[in-house]
Amino acid sequence: MIVRRTALLPLPAWHLYDIIEAAEHYPRFLPWCAGAHIVCRDEQLVSADLRVRWGGMNFEMRTRNPKRRPEYMAIHLERGPFKRFEGEWLLTPLAPDACKVAFMLDYEFDSSVMTKVAGPVFKRLTDTMVEAFIQHALATPVPPPPAAGAAPAAAAAVEAPAAGAADAVAPPLAVTPPGADPAASPPGAGPAAPAPGPPAA
Repeated sequence: MIVRRTALLPLPAWHLYDIIEAAEHYPRFLPWCAGAHIVCRDEQLVSADLRVRWGGMNFEMRTRNPKRRPEYMAIHLERGPFKRFEGEWLLTPLAPDACKVAFMLDYEFDSSVMTKVAGPVFKRLTDTMVEAFIQHALATPVPPPPAAGAAPAAAAAVEAPAAGAADAVAPPLAVTPPGADPAASPPGAGPAAPAPGPPAA
C-alpha cells in the first residue's frame, strides 16, 4: 500500500519539521499513538519506539529515521508487524512563513491475518496522518527561529491522552499537484557571534 499526500501551509518549514521529528509528543495529538519513546537522537538521525492502539489494533514498532533539518526525514522500520514500511517527509520552504509538505509511505503487513484485521483501520490512519500533523502545527504557536543546525532537545516518553480525545482532523489548506517547482530556500540564521579578541598581554 502506497500513501502520498501534499499540502501547502502558512507556516515556516522548520516549525512543521520540528513537530514531525519530535515523536515523543505524538501521543498528544495522534489518537492512535498510545505511547512513544526516543531511543536515540542526534543531528542526522532519530529512532523511536511507538505503540499503536486504535480500532482493535495493538502493536509496537520501532523506526530509525535519517533526517536533514528542516527539509527531509526518511522513515525506516527496525521492528514491527510489517514486511515493508518505508517512507519520507519532504518540506520545501516557499517563504519565511510558508512551506509545502509532501509525505509518502509504502507499507505491507507481514501476515495475511494482520492485513485482514488491521489493514482497513491502518489505511484510515495513514490517509489522515498528514492532516493531523497540519492541524497540530497550526494550533501550536510558532517559537522564535532556532539557530541553524540546532538539534531538538531530547525528551522523555509521553503517554497517550485520556480516552475519548477527539480524533477529527482539519483538511490541509491547499493541495499542490505533483511536479510543482520548489521555491526559495529557508531564511538564514542570525548573525554569527563576534570573534574573540587577542589574548591579554
